[in-house]
Amino acid sequence: MTQRPPFLSISRRRLIVGASVAATLLATTIGFGPALATESPREGGDITFLIDSLGDTWIPNNSAISSFQGHIWGHVTDKLVYVDAEGKVSPWLVERWEQNEKATEFTLHLKKGVSFSDGEPLDAKAVVANLDIWYAGRKSEGINPIGLFPKTYDHAEAVDASTVKVIFKKPTLGFIPTLGYHGSILVSPKSIAQPASAQADLSKTAGSGPYVVQSWKEGDQVTLVKRKDYNWGPAAVGHTGPAFLDTITYKLVSEPSLRVASVQSGQADVAYNASPQELKSLKEEGFTVATPRYLGFVNGWAVNTRLPPYDDVKVRQALQAGINRQEIIDTVYTPDWHLATSFIQSNVPGATDQSALLTYDPAKAEKLLDEAGWVKGPDGTRSKDGKPLSLTIHSNPYLATSKSVDELISQQLGKLGWKVVIRAYDVVTYGEKVKFGGAAVPAYEVTRSFIDAGTVASILTNANNGENWFALDDRDTNINDLRDKIAGAGSIEERNPLLGDLQNYVLDQGYFIPRTQIVQRIYVQSPTLRGETYNGVAYASYYTAFIAD
Repeated sequence: MTQRPPFLSISRRRLIVGASVAATLLATTIGFGPALATESPREGGDITFLIDSLGDTWIPNNSAISSFQGHIWGHVTDKLVYVDAEGKVSPWLVERWEQNEKATEFTLHLKKGVSFSDGEPLDAKAVVANLDIWYAGRKSEGINPIGLFPKTYDHAEAVDASTVKVIFKKPTLGFIPTLGYHGSILVSPKSIAQPASAQADLSKTAGSGPYVVQSWKEGDQVTLVKRKDYNWGPAAVGHTGPAFLDTITYKLVSEPSLRVASVQSGQADVAYNASPQELKSLKEEGFTVATPRYLGFVNGWAVNTRLPPYDDVKVRQALQAGINRQEIIDTVYTPDWHLATSFIQSNVPGATDQSALLTYDPAKAEKLLDEAGWVKGPDGTRSKDGKPLSLTIHSNPYLATSKSVDELISQQLGKLGWKVVIRAYDVVTYGEKVKFGGAAVPAYEVTRSFIDAGTVASILTNANNGENWFALDDRDTNINDLRDKIAGAGSIEERNPLLGDLQNYVLDQGYFIPRTQIVQRIYVQSPTLRGETYNGVAYASYYTAFIAD
């Protein structure tokens, strides 16, 4: 095993000044990472991954969609299909599948011989139990459904031990890709049957992944140890047997500079969420840096159309035109970040280029505000009927750069007459206070991954218990019509033009205000750690990783 000095307390760490790394897009698709093309993996070794949070609950249906806890679940559990960084779907625990012409019935053929760490078989009955909990949860117990699981789900049945039939009420083209979403994790039926209080104990949840929980301490660290009998990894990453590394320890270190300094000094192997401004010099020092983009929404705001003045389309359109997105990248990020071209990432299958609607045009914004009756006062702030043109922004704690972007946009909008207030909460408080369409939330910052763009329309609206992002309810018949046509499409060829229409309409109406394409997960890594992969939601997997000689 690799030996390193003991992990020092924060107060004893020596900071190495001036460290940083240039952002490099390392979104591995098929096969091992570049390192494995030239050298053979070495067995053994322990790595330490420094992370800025471990979230607030380990209940799988809640925490599996957490930006932080998804790292652990990605090693402790498996998925039915694998989705790479470009949205390509390939078999994993489902060896093959069929669907009917209407995309309302799917038959899944499972890999045989797979088991959970508690000894239970991962068979058809186990898959049905997971599909049911993903769809419905047990809300009265605090176990939530997965937000992006298709709302059209009717039921699933075990045809035999290795065959599952899944029935939907309406066409659901996105079902198979969504099985690779990072919330669609498979846990043992025994774990599912436990009450929420037991599920919140990470050590009591059994997955089928290449690692199991060796120890964990709430708010401090989680140590995973490899499962020696694991032999069902996804073929897409070029390896199916046991992991190479013996252990992975996720350690909570809240200060970004300390995370990076620990990797520089050899006390840790990976620092998560370093500052973008540090990246160039870190790469020059020889450290590995990855800034993978996930499949999902860009970073931006879902606008609450129920709250004045954002019930006025001209005010929303002025907000759309009044943000200088290039200045955000030039000031806060590096050239490896991309301009938003829609409200979904450009690497998502079905994304269309709507850049013309996102052009920075302060003169247009001023004109729209004038037409809407917002008059500039002596101090430059606009008002109407005695009320200032205000915007309260809640910085997203899941994105390290959120507050810096908020501050820059505040300056940009201030020049146009907005009075902007920025509020920052920790992860737990943010989750409690900041909601889509909340009474005090005019603009909700989105950093959400998804696998299939067909799920987007139903999330945005209130159909089938959708999240109603823009608080439109049923007031906009156009978006609801597009939603229904997208949901009813029987083929990708039929659906893609409708997705283009939806993107154009949402942006033109100012319902969604993009900021940048999202890089939510930034990795700074020791050059001796190689072979990691990045999936479609930009999580680093160390299943294929090893420590080089």
